[in-house]
Amino acid sequence: MTDPWFDWTDSNWKGLPLCDYVLYELHVGAFTSEGTFSAVITHLPALRDLGITAIELMPVAQFPGTRNWGYDGVYPFAAQDSYGGPIGLKGLVNAAHRHGLAVVLDVVYNHVGPEGNSLADFAPYFTDRYRTPWGKALNFDGPHSDHVRRYFIENALYWQRECHIDALRLDAVHAIHDFSAIPFLEELSEACRAAAAPDRRHFHLIAESDLNMARHILPRRLGGYGLDAQWSDDFHHALHVLLTGEQQGYYSDYGGLSQFAKVWREGYAYTGEHSRHRQRRHGSSPRLNLPEQFVVFAQNHDQVGNRRLGDRLSSTLSAARQRLAAAAVLLSPFVPLLFMGEEYGETAPFQYFVSHTDPALVEAVRQGRREEFAAFDWGGDVPDPQDPDTFRRGKLNHALADEGDHRNLRAFYRHLLALRKRMPAIALVAKENIETTAFDSDNVLMIRQWTDDDAVVLLFNFSDQESALDAPLPPGRWRQCLDSSDARRGGPGSPDEPVVGGGGGGGRGPPPPPPTPPCCWRNACRTPDFPWNVTSASTDISTSRRARIRGSRRWSCRTRRFPTTTGTSASPPSVTRPTPRRACSMAKDASLTSSTTTPASASISAPPSWPGWNSRRRMS
Repeated sequence: MTDPWFDWTDSNWKGLPLCDYVLYELHVGAFTSEGTFSAVITHLPALRDLGITAIELMPVAQFPGTRNWGYDGVYPFAAQDSYGGPIGLKGLVNAAHRHGLAVVLDVVYNHVGPEGNSLADFAPYFTDRYRTPWGKALNFDGPHSDHVRRYFIENALYWQRECHIDALRLDAVHAIHDFSAIPFLEELSEACRAAAAPDRRHFHLIAESDLNMARHILPRRLGGYGLDAQWSDDFHHALHVLLTGEQQGYYSDYGGLSQFAKVWREGYAYTGEHSRHRQRRHGSSPRLNLPEQFVVFAQNHDQVGNRRLGDRLSSTLSAARQRLAAAAVLLSPFVPLLFMGEEYGETAPFQYFVSHTDPALVEAVRQGRREEFAAFDWGGDVPDPQDPDTFRRGKLNHALADEGDHRNLRAFYRHLLALRKRMPAIALVAKENIETTAFDSDNVLMIRQWTDDDAVVLLFNFSDQESALDAPLPPGRWRQCLDSSDARRGGPGSPDEPVVGGGGGGGRGPPPPPPTPPCCWRNACRTPDFPWNVTSASTDISTSRRARIRGSRRWSCRTRRFPTTTGTSASPPSVTRPTPRRACSMAKDASLTSSTTTPASASISAPPSWPGWNSRRRMS
């Protein structure tokens, strides 16, 4: 028994809207050498400085032993004692709120761990009608299921009320088997929403699901379950194949730039199409869902830890392609998530680990891991999950963040997040205001996004060749804010430089701006044909305040305008072959601007100042 009292100091904290979330997933045991809640606190200022707004803790419900990913928890209301128990957790949450960071907790409502599980001794918590990959399914729709449902709803409310958690990540909701008229997830969302209402707190439920079932995240009034967001595995898989070329296992369903372009526009790649891996049709259309309802990532605990060696992208990709991956995630219109250490290129693997005491269970886990990797044809031995060294190898080395290329990579992440925060057309855009053009033969993706106040163009080059684009854009004055391949980042491109062009846009352009900050350059163009020279594995982003659309609708944390029809009248850009390898250049007459991005690079262009524009302003 523990005393639930805690001296909270976060009475003024009301949480954050989802559109302001930048998630940082961490495992408490592996994040620091101490492996405790209190040890995480010392790193909160650095995460805040990076641009993180929410930390996401892998499950902390009490599990057997001291080493576990957390998905084998058996006492849902108890915080792991080796991490510091409930007092340690509350201390971490309190400190995070003091630093302006929200706290998301991963919870498991699809099964209970196999060792130490005694729930069946007290009530019919489990059912034999269904099975999960991890054991017996929970009884959410059978006889006496009302009380089982209430138990887990009370668990969510415990984390919300007693521990001041800001959001719950619901593990593998596709493994929650429930055919009742009012599903458990719908009842859970209503209970959590009602609990948050009196204090006007932001509280979110974020699902993990591989069903691509848009109903999960539709409001109840539209027939949905009322969950707030979900992880988008499609985004990860499509991006991973573009970055690495891997197509084993479930990656066989992905490949091609047009597919990634679809995920960027919609949130899913599969919306009813046939899946070769699943050998059936898969997914539904998320056309009614907002971009902020999808959490996207290039790495997370599953996509790293469920590789044979637990290797990160830092072990398989060049520094340039790591920057490209970062740009794709952090400049997307969705909620970005980073996996601990990703921002500085951590080299420690993150492998699956347990500390069970039952020898038969340990052997079953070992065999299960070997079978899981068979579809990927990776070959070689699988690290022993029970070996303490498997856990110790995953401990982060935070000192790397201050060294050479690691420091440069972290600075790049920080700069991307700063740009995301101050450019509304990146993070605060409606789906209807996203236009993509995929040049599959060149592996170049062009994206245009706009709000009433802002417009951006992004160019991603996933190839190993340099390409030149003549991209039609609205006339106006443009500036490039970022080139990930510039010399300061170890690339062959030139540093970002301020470049001022002549008037454009029918005389609407303001006078030449004052000197721009580092990593920005500006230019003017009078023609919608905007030539871009794009080199391999690169990203270009241009922004301009030229979009004007009609009709408005208020939803969630933003005011956004939705057009009455979708689509665009812009003609597609053309791609030509290699141009001189310069990062940025401008025609002398200032009527046409040429930009070259170098291999594995990202660049951003934005308009110069105009009346009423404040680069520090967030959309309200």
